[in-house]
Parts: sequence; structure tokens; C-alpha cells
Amino acid sequence: MKASDWNGYWKQAKGGRFTRVSWSKRRMERILRPHLASGMDVLDAGCGSGYFSAFFQGEGCRVTALDRSEEALAIAREVTGNAAAEYTTDDLLDTAFGAARRETFDLVFTDGLIEHFEPDVQRRLVANLIACLRPGGLLATFVPNLYSWWSLARPLVMPGIYEKPFRRAPLRALHEGDGLALVEEGGLSVFPFAVSPEFLAPRFGMIRYALARKAKKGARS
Repeated sequence: MKASDWNGYWKQAKGGRFTRVSWSKRRMERILRPHLASGMDVLDAGCGSGYFSAFFQGEGCRVTALDRSEEALAIAREVTGNAAAEYTTDDLLDTAFGAARRETFDLVFTDGLIEHFEPDVQRRLVANLIACLRPGGLLATFVPNLYSWWSLARPLVMPGIYEKPFRRAPLRALHEGDGLALVEEGGLSVFPFAVSPEFLAPRFGMIRYALARKAKKGARS
């Protein structure tokens, strides 16, 4: 995807649903919060509206908000009060990015990012994200689920945007090996209720997620 394509998308999305709290975001926050601590360095990769950058700030983390779209970063600046540690349009696919940011972050977070790349590019992207992690750091990935209603609705909501929702196995494969160990995976419902049928979420929830930890130095892989 070209940055110009995303600029058009985020220009239309200003003031929209992406900056507002939702049940899906609350459920994602519950997954993330046990892994957060004040003073952590967090990369919000593909930060979009900056909603989660602001969430990490609220948990006492130092946040780097990254997005290829200048329009997205403009929204993120507003949402975060222009107080993130850094706002950047760095290219996550460039190996120089992984080298320049090597072992910089305690947590690398993506939501709505990896599914916009072809499968053969995803491994290169994840390798750069792994390089950014400190030993013992966590990679947290949230993607759309192939087996949810979103697969049918997406073309209407995001026309012209390439996206390939995930099955469990390919997402899991991206988070095992290459110095990573999967620590948690599952699915999230997006029903707008405090209590929803979460037992269906691992298979039919709109969102799949995987959390994987980078091996500490000297540890066996």
C-alpha cells in the first residue's frame, strides 16, 4: 500500500469511529494491560488514529507513534496531545529501520497493520519488529479474523484498501521462531455489550491476536 492511499483514507476518517472508545478496544486493553508497566518504551507500529498510543501513555509508557500516513500522524498528535516521545513515518519494511531501532522497545504493538501486506512480505515486516524489541520484550499483534462477519463488510467499509484477514495458523507461525516464543493467543468479540459470548471469539470473533516474547540473551530458543 502506498502512503498516499492511506493519506486519502485517514483524511476521510478524521473525527470518526477510530478515535472513540469501543467494546473491541476495551477488550484489547484488557489483554494488553497485564503486560504493561510505567516507564516501558512502546512502539505503536501503524498507529493510525493514535488511540492506542494514548492508551499506552495513560499507562505511564513512553510511546513512539509510527505511521506511513502523515494524515494519520496528524490525528495521532491531536489524540495524544502531541506528547508522544516521537512521531515518525519510518518504513517498517526497510531493514535499516530494524537496524537503527535495534533493541529499543519493551513492547511493539500492531493493530490493523500486518494484514495489509502480502504474506511473503509479512515475515520481513515481523523480522524488523523483532529486531526493535529488547531481549524479553513483547510483540503484540491484533488482526482481523477470516471467519468473522468483517470479511464480508470490509470491502464496503474500506474500499480500495488491500487487506487479507488471518486464520489462526498463519498468525501463530509469525509469532514462533526467529527468537520469539508465543505466550498467548486468542480471539475477541466486538459485540457492544459488557458481557458477550466470548467462547465463540477464538474462532468467530472479529479480531485475532497473538502475544510473543523475545528470548532473553543467553536463553535457549
